[in-house]
This record gives sequence, structure tokens and C-alpha cells, in this order.
Amino acid sequence: MIRTMRPIAVGMQSLVVKSLRQAAPEKGPVLAWPLTCGGTVSRRTTALDFADGILRVEVPDAGWRAELQNMAGQYLAILNRYVKISVKRIDFVIATAQRVQK
Repeated sequence: MIRTMRPIAVGMQSLVVKSLRQAAPEKGPVLAWPLTCGGTVSRRTTALDFADGILRVEVPDAGWRAELQNMAGQYLAILNRYVKISVKRIDFVIATAQRVQK
């Protein structure tokens, strides 16, 4: 039997997607956010919660919110590939001063 080799990234991605789909529906989009947006954005943002098809993501300021709102359609397409429940919208909320000072 001859097996073809796949890049490890492909195998890892399918493992991560399988895990995300097994998560509780309200947790999947929150857990998938860092994978969806990548390292740079995930270090500056926090997925807060998911309810009624809406993922709320905390951002540091209005500039970040504006930039990410421009990319929301792309993020939705990626998120919906990863999770089993449909994400209809991403709301980007500005962090409060108290939360920013963590």
C-alpha cells in the first residue's frame, strides 16, 4: 500500500477544526477567533462571547475597530469553516479603560 505524504500543517488544521466542531456551540467561535484572525490581531483582541449568531470581540481602540470591521466578511467566512454553528456577525467593541490596564 502506497501512502502519499501530506504537509503536517494540513493534518494539524484538520485536527484543530475537528476539535472546534466538538466544542460547545457557544464556545466554538470564541475558541476559533485566534486561529481565524492570526497571531498579530489575536494578541491585540479578545473574543468575549458568542450568542444569537453574534461573536463579540474586544479591540483596543476605535482605529482597530474600524480596520477589523473592514475585514469582518473575510473573518466570517473563515470562522464558519471552523465551527459547526453559524456566525452571522462580528461585533467589535472597544475595551474599557479598566480592562485595558489589566
